[in-house]
Amino acid sequence: ARKRLKPLRTVVAWRGRAEWDQVMVGLYCGDSRLQQEALDRVSAWKSRYGPKMPLAVDCTAELIRCKVLDSSGRLKSHELILSYGLALVRFVNLITERKQKMVSIPLRQLAREVDIPIWVVDLRHELTHGKLPRLALCRKGCDVVLDWLRKTYWSRQLGNNLCEESEDEDEEQEGVEANAELDNDAWE
Repeated sequence: ARKRLKPLRTVVAWRGRAEWDQVMVGLYCGDSRLQQEALDRVSAWKSRYGPKMPLAVDCTAELIRCKVLDSSGRLKSHELILSYGLALVRFVNLITERKQKMVSIPLRQLAREVDIPIWVVDLRHELTHGKLPRLALCRKGCDVVLDWLRKTYWSRQLGNNLCEESEDEDEEQEGVEANAELDNDAWE
């Protein structure tokens, strides 16, 4: 009798579905203490997973880190603009460069293709080539991008099911692992 082979599992940085869920909830909860705990967990993932860390996780962490710094009151407006600015520029560059391939395509066109608001690309352009925008605009850009990441990446990883718990932890983990392929190739 032939032995049925189990499908190969994708190695991921998180321990299981519960840890993944906890980090996602922590990042998006709005409580800076819980957000910092989630950021610490993402840092641990990054040390385990290195350059294979999903771009969306990395971008989310950078943007949440800005919000935590902002809520701490320790940085001046100019420093916050630079912090938000770097995170927003990296987000637009990383997400759109995955779609560039060999042909140069305008960022605005790429943004339209992945449903990133054009004004976010314009904000990136100002941050990179123009004068620095107001802090309020950087904060708004951060919120819009975090919402885009939540809808486009995090919710898809959970199968759009943020509340229900599955009976089988292995099935849950397999679902997260299978969807982990969204990480770095989702925008190609």
